[in-house]
Amino acid sequence: MAKTIIGIIGGSGIYDIDGLKDAEWQAVESPWGTPSDEILTGSLDGVEMAFLPRHGRGHVHSPTTVPYRANIDALKRIGVTDVISVSACGSFREEMAPGDFVVIDQFIDRTFGREKSFFGTGFVAHVSVAHPTCPRLSDACETAAKDAGINVHRGGTYLAMEGPQFSTLAESKVYRESWGCDVIGMTNMPEAKLAREAELCYASVAMVTDYDSWHPDHGEVDVSEIIKTLMGNADKGREMVRRLPALLGAQRPPCPHGCDRALEYAILTHPDARDPALVAKLDAVAARVLV
Repeated sequence: MAKTIIGIIGGSGIYDIDGLKDAEWQAVESPWGTPSDEILTGSLDGVEMAFLPRHGRGHVHSPTTVPYRANIDALKRIGVTDVISVSACGSFREEMAPGDFVVIDQFIDRTFGREKSFFGTGFVAHVSVAHPTCPRLSDACETAAKDAGINVHRGGTYLAMEGPQFSTLAESKVYRESWGCDVIGMTNMPEAKLAREAELCYASVAMVTDYDSWHPDHGEVDVSEIIKTLMGNADKGREMVRRLPALLGAQRPPCPHGCDRALEYAILTHPDARDPALVAKLDAVAARVLV
């Protein structure tokens, strides 16, 4: 059994965790660049926690400029075993109303301006993201949200768009009616893909702020209304996070779904042909298979 270290990546409106014992902000250096911010570490109910504000304190990073690779690498580097993403989203479903949470199980990646892999020329690997989130972590998130009195939906497809603009009406209708998406956001990709490459269990909790632009009674996205809902969602998100340590426990068995062994058969490049510089950068992400 390994020690559990829960990593929370907080989205819009969530810039810290309440109640951490021995809380300390620490800078973590990464060969993939500078993370979005320092990482807040501490413990909650006897379980170690690490919190990283995705956009940085003060919200300085747009969805496109978030240093996704540096963020995931930094969390892995300090020993995080389980990553939970908390982020704002728009809804394509009447029943997924503003203020509700959705525990995501699928993604459609429509981003195009971001680096999406730790691997590349000189060290090639292909991981499976057929099931991009961890059911074990998702179970815990669903239970924690329900225990906090949040209206939560289990399962949903998240359309990841590049942004920073919101959708056109035509795009919103296509994503909802033709593609069958449930929510839309700008930050869970390539984050989920990178977490899988780093052999980290990953769960995504999307906090609904609006109905995007498809809804006939709501029209285009109103940023002032989003911000009001966002603040309420942030409080709910912190309540959910506070309940996670008791559910996940201080000791962690191997992931029953294989998230922590994603690189087992993924690497194709022969050891003699691997780029030493890239191997060196992968010292945290791929540590288990490089020994």
